[in-house]
Amino acid sequence: MQFSVTFRHMEPTDALKSYAKERMDRVRKYLPDPIACHVVFSTERHNHRVDVNFQLHNGLSVAGHETTENMYSSIDLVIAKIERQVRKYKGKLDGKRQRPHHVQPMPWSHSIVEEAFHGLAPEPQPADGAPFKVIRTEKFHANPLSVEDAIAQLNLAHEDFLVFRSVESHGAVAVIYRRGDGSFGLIETDAHGAQGGAVPSA
Repeated sequence: MQFSVTFRHMEPTDALKSYAKERMDRVRKYLPDPIACHVVFSTERHNHRVDVNFQLHNGLSVAGHETTENMYSSIDLVIAKIERQVRKYKGKLDGKRQRPHHVQPMPWSHSIVEEAFHGLAPEPQPADGAPFKVIRTEKFHANPLSVEDAIAQLNLAHEDFLVFRSVESHGAVAVIYRRGDGSFGLIETDAHGAQGGAVPSA
């Protein structure tokens, strides 16, 4: 397994890196052949945050983060959280998912857009008159998944939404997202446009 560590806003230490690697190895016995683990340590004032992401051979990822006043405590808590996730979705992680030959991963971009107007008085618009500007773009791959697997991946990665290629819809791009009431929403697309629906909470 590839193991990498990033330190942000703090001095790197071998002691923290070794402790984290030891704890991550503890989780590996529950995971089906993880190919990589990336740990990010970051500090802000008295907050010590740890972000962990395991990439698996079957295309899924398992992630978690914790923040305490002590980095070692944050490591222990995030590992405990990931262990609970893995036990809950062990069947999903162990399953050998066959990728349909007609459904392939597809790159997509997620752009964060900021309005050019703040308050009552508009700021000067760009020369082309566009009222919005893109402040950051992130590129991902939309992997082929069933809706059920997409919900599992959303929970395993602790994300609010996930873009994927729906196996049930012959590879059409779909979005699963977390609703405020704890259930999940599903946005589906097809050649004739887009349609939305809801699926029950996992």
